[in-house]
Amino acid sequence: MVLHFSRRRSLLIHFYSLVFIFFIKFFVFIKNRRRGLSSLLQWEKKQSLTTNEGFVTRTSAGVSPSILLPRSTQSPQIIAKSSSVSVQPVSEDAKEDYQSKDVSGDSIRRRFLEFFASRGHKVLPSSSLVPEDPTVLLTIAGMLQFKPIFLGKVPREVPCATTAQRCIRTNDLENVGKTARHHTFFEMLGNFSFGDYFKKEAIKWAWELSTIEFGLPANRVWVSIYEDDDEAFEIWKNEVGVSVERIKRMGEADNFWTSGPTGPCGPCSELYYDFYPERGYDEDVDLGDDTRFIEFYNLVFMQYNKTEDGLLEPLKQKNIDTGLGLERIAQILQKVPNNYETDLIYPIIAKISELANISYDSANDKAKTSLKVIADHMRAVVYLISDGVSPSNIGRGYVVRRLIRRAVRKGKSLGINGDMNGNLKGAFLPAVAEKVIELSTYIDSDVKLKASRIIEEIRQEELHFKKTLERGEKLLDQKLNDALSIADKTKDTPYLDGKDAFLLYDTFGFPVEITAEVAEERGVSIDMNGFEVEMENQRRQSQAAHNVVKLTVEDDADMTKNIADTEFLGYDSLSARAVVKSLLVNGKPVIRVSEGSEVEVLLDRTPFYAESGGQIADHGFLYVSSDGNQEKAVVEVSDVQKSLKIFVHKGTVKSGALEVGKEVEAAVDADLRQRAKVHHTATHLLQSALKKVVGQETSQAGSLVAFDRLRFDFNFNRSLHDNELEEIECLINRWIGDATRLETKVLPLADAKRAGAIAMFGEKYDENEVRVVEVPGVSMELCGGTHVGNTAEIRAFKIISEQGIASGIRRIEAVAGEAFIEYINSRDSQMTRLCSTLKVKAEDVTNRVENLLEELRAARKEASDLRSKAAVYKASVISNKAFTVGTSQTIRVLVESMDDTDADSLKSAAEHLISTLEDPVAVVLGSSPEKDKVSLVAAFSPGVVSLGVQAGKFIGPIAKLCGGGGGGKPNFAQAGGRKPENLPSALEKAREDLVATLSEKLG
Repeated sequence: MVLHFSRRRSLLIHFYSLVFIFFIKFFVFIKNRRRGLSSLLQWEKKQSLTTNEGFVTRTSAGVSPSILLPRSTQSPQIIAKSSSVSVQPVSEDAKEDYQSKDVSGDSIRRRFLEFFASRGHKVLPSSSLVPEDPTVLLTIAGMLQFKPIFLGKVPREVPCATTAQRCIRTNDLENVGKTARHHTFFEMLGNFSFGDYFKKEAIKWAWELSTIEFGLPANRVWVSIYEDDDEAFEIWKNEVGVSVERIKRMGEADNFWTSGPTGPCGPCSELYYDFYPERGYDEDVDLGDDTRFIEFYNLVFMQYNKTEDGLLEPLKQKNIDTGLGLERIAQILQKVPNNYETDLIYPIIAKISELANISYDSANDKAKTSLKVIADHMRAVVYLISDGVSPSNIGRGYVVRRLIRRAVRKGKSLGINGDMNGNLKGAFLPAVAEKVIELSTYIDSDVKLKASRIIEEIRQEELHFKKTLERGEKLLDQKLNDALSIADKTKDTPYLDGKDAFLLYDTFGFPVEITAEVAEERGVSIDMNGFEVEMENQRRQSQAAHNVVKLTVEDDADMTKNIADTEFLGYDSLSARAVVKSLLVNGKPVIRVSEGSEVEVLLDRTPFYAESGGQIADHGFLYVSSDGNQEKAVVEVSDVQKSLKIFVHKGTVKSGALEVGKEVEAAVDADLRQRAKVHHTATHLLQSALKKVVGQETSQAGSLVAFDRLRFDFNFNRSLHDNELEEIECLINRWIGDATRLETKVLPLADAKRAGAIAMFGEKYDENEVRVVEVPGVSMELCGGTHVGNTAEIRAFKIISEQGIASGIRRIEAVAGEAFIEYINSRDSQMTRLCSTLKVKAEDVTNRVENLLEELRAARKEASDLRSKAAVYKASVISNKAFTVGTSQTIRVLVESMDDTDADSLKSAAEHLISTLEDPVAVVLGSSPEKDKVSLVAAFSPGVVSLGVQAGKFIGPIAKLCGGGGGGKPNFAQAGGRKPENLPSALEKAREDLVATLSEKLG
């Protein structure tokens, strides 16, 4: 026994010795490997880096492959593109410090977040590019997600935070690619304090981050402050140690941040990098000089509230809002001439250059600008589509469409045809998008999960635009030539008519900005007022981008500020006793309301579900029972909205009176609640079924859960086939029949996501606590809505429609439960009446309707043939009215009205006259087939066309006299109008113009 133990001990000692030796060798291996890596990096620098006036650049002779960094860097180092342009000198000590650290864009982002995380900041994710704030079209600043905290509308969850926020701005679109720093898509690194630290800490940390963490030479960093901000001046000068000559006081326009006419505001301090410090420190140095300086960090000290009187009142809670442009600091640290040549963007430019078969280094300025524009726009497009925005003609969708179409035009200017893989009708932007997606890992990891949908939407939009691009460009070129020709004759400034710009927009899909760009290249201006008039005539809804984040401190009269959050009881109960905390009539607080009043009621607790997450609000009643001095009252609740966590019950006092402080019985309409529950759970089942049938990349883009139906919008690029819709219905009804009990639990957000819960479109979730609704084995979603306890309660599900509502967005409407029964009963009743009317059985209705339609088509064709024959007969009668123009050579001309002849018959009449009258002949006919409708046709024989007189160009001005337009081929054209009363004079004008033109041509 002792011997056995001794032997075992010996074996264990031998084993641990081997392990120890292994780790010693592993440590030596790693150490040598790092030394080798360092040597390799130094060798690469010697081989491919040259120094020109202190600016580190990469020669274009050869590009070394990227070197894989140790795993601890958490991000790949991508070598940025550099050029041999002599700009931005860097001191020797600064170069050594720069080169000693990883300065890839991903590393800079990580180092920024880690810097502030180590100083007590909570690292929060970037919010969506589609903001919750209705005053802003797109997320344009890092502080936008914190706006409710800055306003005091919601309590802070953390004292300070740091983010890397994705942003979109389109107000400087014309500068993209032309300057070193303008972009549509960019990342804003920010640190924020919500009443925690303030000016002193913000300034010191900004300096420490810039000069120590990022290693910027202190003598190259300049600071601007607001002209009256002596506190900031003292901190920068005495505590940080910035020399006075590098601190610039600037006015309100530059260094005082305001959110609008009223609201939070305060002075700013900005950090600038100096590329040429040898130019000196004179008092007249202009920090706005882009050839010398770049602003890279902005600190906003939110310390005042601006009143309507313009007074600045100190805020009780002083906040910090900062923004450091990632692309800008990357340009500085990577020592490249502009933001586009950093590793954040240049790999995309390299891909486009490959597609265009050109070298970026040797490209001219115009080509370089086009490469930059495409790269910039595709970054914006990829992240916008990922966040649920699809190309369309309104709002955010118009931004995506406009950027894609600008990119397509720039690609065409670079000579990119088709997909550059042999398919001339293909699309090239998907290949660019793939490169953007490849670089997205540390910006937004969700992008790669949505890659197939993003690429497909871009491909379809590009191909759709290309179909009309060539025709539109020809028309635009023609219109610009006409404008230049007219200007040359009149000696006026050439301009393009607003109606022509609108035609290009409406018919050919040319954003007016693209038309303006092309016109500007030709030296032609656009009549924008005329364009806007045309837009207004057509536009039924529009939305413009807001480029200012508006903050407004709530008025003291806001009744919600002194009222506690409403306790929601509706998951477990449909009725509850509650106390009236406030009453509002027309937004004004009142103490008492009586019968007939429209009122908003705020309770301390409620079973009523407030509209949110696509589900409409509960309906029901508030009852006040007669007890002692308390008057009996009934309030019918027809809507419930939620302001933060306060529920506002909107309704009408049906009888009695209601007072603040009184107790009520709040009762939800149980039948309507059940309908909403059924449709909400059915919506979850529908999303799961869609993912199974058409693909996991399908995602929700909106929803409506109502009492009578459900509506589900989703991202997909085609209509669903009948068999797919049937399969979806069958799946859902099978799940309903399985009678599965739902499970609801509350979890931290991170745990819920790890479990596979799907977040709903447009919803914002609490990180600490979210509600998860699961149909085991079928669906798991984050959801605050009301649901059935068992899928059997849904009873049945039926899709009633499927349609497209925007590019890449489909919509399904369906019914379930009681609404399903009502729908089926209604359809059955309609079928019964149809069978009775047609005198057939239900199974024979389809054949009977098809036969009737065929009979109708035959009757219509017969009537059309008769009208054409009548028109031809009329034409034969009026042919003797033709007259001749010319002497040695004559042309027969006929311009006549044919009363109420329809457009097709008018065409037949013109064709008959051209074929029966001898060439050369010119025929113009007009008619008024209906009230407020004019039809015109022009037909010119070959002899007339050979003289340079074209029917298509001739008929357009004539149609305008009748309030319309039109055109066509040189030998035949049709037009229309809306003013029949002008037809006689228009035909007389046609006769005069035709005679004059032909006489001139005949000499």
